[in-house]
Amino acid sequence: MRTPMRTRLLALACAGLVLATATAPAALAAAAPARESVTIDNRGSIVSAELPARMTAEQVAAYLTKAGFPVPARPQGADLYAVVYRTIGVTGTPTTASGVVALPARSRKGLWTVSYAHGTLATRADAGSVDDGDGRAIPLMFAAAGFAGVAPDYLGLGKGPGFHPYMDAASEASASADLLRAAGELAGQQGRALSGDVLVTGFSQGGHAAMALGKALRADGAYRLRGAAPVSGPYHVRSAEIPALLDGRLDPHSATFYLAYWTVSMNRLHHFYDTPAEVFRDPAVEKLFDGEHSFEEIAAGLPASPRDLVTAAYLERIAKPSGAVLRAMRVNDTTCAGWRAGAPVRLFAARGDKDVAYDNARHCLRDLKASGVKASLKDVGDVDHMTSASRSMPEVLDWFVALRRG
Repeated sequence: MRTPMRTRLLALACAGLVLATATAPAALAAAAPARESVTIDNRGSIVSAELPARMTAEQVAAYLTKAGFPVPARPQGADLYAVVYRTIGVTGTPTTASGVVALPARSRKGLWTVSYAHGTLATRADAGSVDDGDGRAIPLMFAAAGFAGVAPDYLGLGKGPGFHPYMDAASEASASADLLRAAGELAGQQGRALSGDVLVTGFSQGGHAAMALGKALRADGAYRLRGAAPVSGPYHVRSAEIPALLDGRLDPHSATFYLAYWTVSMNRLHHFYDTPAEVFRDPAVEKLFDGEHSFEEIAAGLPASPRDLVTAAYLERIAKPSGAVLRAMRVNDTTCAGWRAGAPVRLFAARGDKDVAYDNARHCLRDLKASGVKASLKDVGDVDHMTSASRSMPEVLDWFVALRRG
């Protein structure tokens, strides 16, 4: 039987709903990951594609209703694909990643694409390419509204090899952008055509990832970014999330989970410590974040608060960061800064959120306006983290439909 702490961490880490399977799986194609070099020309090329679900309009509507997501007006049926594609790892070396592509049944030409970035996952088997959750439901929702809906698993989750570089903005952007290329290839194979117009959204970690992708799309010009609508993202670890964690404004259970995951991930990329005993009171915590442990196993291995998780010296390091810790924060706290103006951004967040501090959204709004971006922030109320998503997503859907109409 799950303890309250384990149940809460399971829900928080998923940052989405577990959904019922819509139809029996139907494989389209399968292949072993390619070993050839990834280049500018083949990044985003498809390694394999499968069809987990082909749904009628009625099935999509029932699926979304059961999951608690909005049903578009006059919904379409949709095909849901699990795709493995070529991309680059955190050091620029060739690798593969996986994700979901949902294509509408009726709309076939000039499709706008919506990229949805999912919330925090620590178990590779729970990503959208291999399991139900928001990483499948949200792309289906947008496909039912006549968009091509895509949802990257990110690196190291789903069918991708290696560890997941949690909260690494650069790889969130690259894996997401390369899935857009894969979606274009898949759409062509299925007799559809994407227009190159892209909208981005995401929840929790996915808010951070969506802003990383949006910034990258505005910089390279390969696609026309038409708008961004991130929900409750941790955009500013240094200025918003860590201060809220240290002064007790965040739920201690979720704060413990996020701090442990972030520390292990950032150590792999920026070298915070030589041995886990230097930061964790229980060095075994590091092994929980190998991508293979279930959420319940992770929750059972974590203490009840950040102060029980890490040493006093490490708490001091994150409170007054320098060296590798400061570099990690600086490089990943810039997803809202330095944007090219032109695409509007609507931020959604909840002042009652005890997982991701509301100040994250305030800092993001400030950064966007400093770059001349037309941006706004909607406070969805004194509600918790998960409710911020359910309150925001209907507005995101309506806004994206309105942007497409012009």
